[in-house]
Amino acid sequence: MSSCGCEKTTKINQTIGFIGGGNMAKAICEGMVRKGLVTYNQLYISGPHEETLRYWSTLGAKTTTKNGVLVSEADIIFLAMKPHILPIAVANIYETLPQPVKGKLFVSILAGITLEALENCLATLEGSRVIRVMPNTPMMVGQGCTVFCPGQRASDGDVDVVRTLLETAGVCRQVPESLINAVGALAGSGPAFVYLVIEALSDGGVKMGIPREMATHFAAQTVLGAAKMVLESGKHTGTLKDEVCSPGGTTITGIHALEKGGVRGAIMDAVEVAAKKALELGPKKPA
Repeated sequence: MSSCGCEKTTKINQTIGFIGGGNMAKAICEGMVRKGLVTYNQLYISGPHEETLRYWSTLGAKTTTKNGVLVSEADIIFLAMKPHILPIAVANIYETLPQPVKGKLFVSILAGITLEALENCLATLEGSRVIRVMPNTPMMVGQGCTVFCPGQRASDGDVDVVRTLLETAGVCRQVPESLINAVGALAGSGPAFVYLVIEALSDGGVKMGIPREMATHFAAQTVLGAAKMVLESGKHTGTLKDEVCSPGGTTITGIHALEKGGVRGAIMDAVEVAAKKALELGPKKPA
């Protein structure tokens, strides 16, 4: 297992394709380009929407509406469409493939789609290998949190190159597939939960007279600072909380209000239901 704490400087020479050019593709690509691992002219994006493809073209990436053309040209192919689009996207690969290909590495970021299902979908492509990945959007600013699990046919070299791609933009760990959905709920959906907390802190500041721009800036900086305290101090979160709570003071009074509002249970519930939803997104077993 590996976690990112060092700067990677090794440049990747392969062409990297993305079937689907939405927000997660943007986050992954921006993270890699920021660190100098790849350039936009190494990227190949496919999708049905011309507006999305124009966005990528202006950055220097190659684009196509034919998934098969992308698979033919790219060395590493990220499956970055919505999970329910997978059958349509794979059908388009087979329909538009200009010539037979083999030995392609596919990296799936599709929530709820198992390695077994992915390998079955791509079985016709000789020698295809799959690695399942669950990233999050803070990769865009180099603060991502990603886990991955290799499929049966993925080699050590495949694992190394995918780890290199993902480590450039944050923390990256290999985990058993059984943990992918749980980490996806915690780290993949988690940023949205944190944005809600930041917005709520900002709203509280505005209610008490702080101008909105300042309230949001201070709320975000407070969350960032608290997170760094957790990561760098090595102290338990309960200890850090207690260090802020003076007896009879303002913070413990606020903590009491949060506990009465059930904030802890609500956040736990949010992670739980997000993880369960990922299971629903996967292929349905016949009755």
